[in-house]
Amino acid sequence: MDILKFFTNKRQCHHPKVSPQEDIAYCPDCGELIENRWYICRCECCGIKLKAVLKNGEVVPEDRYCHNCGGSEFVAEPVSKINFIDINYAVLVKTVIQPKVDELTQSWTDIQNNGQVNVKLLTQT
Repeated sequence: MDILKFFTNKRQCHHPKVSPQEDIAYCPDCGELIENRWYICRCECCGIKLKAVLKNGEVVPEDRYCHNCGGSEFVAEPVSKINFIDINYAVLVKTVIQPKVDELTQSWTDIQNNGQVNVKLLTQT
């Protein structure tokens, strides 16, 4: 089991210290902005809840077939707020959010004729 730790990709952070109770938080290990998203799988035929798992970054049901109708098709629906009834069926996906930069601050210096630098401060509006 210890040998497998050498082959894992150590550069990718899985954000274990981000609490599932928070909707959006910064990861203390890597500094990325993380959004917690909950998903529940439902059978496409009968609509019953199926236990969801995360495989290769995709939300899929734990069992291949529905235990109620035997259907193999499913729908992964996002849940805005998780409640205690759905916690056994839901899966948590931690996604990295790239924050949008709406404002850009620039500063520059003016060089006078004799080569000296005259620093002018910009007023904040």
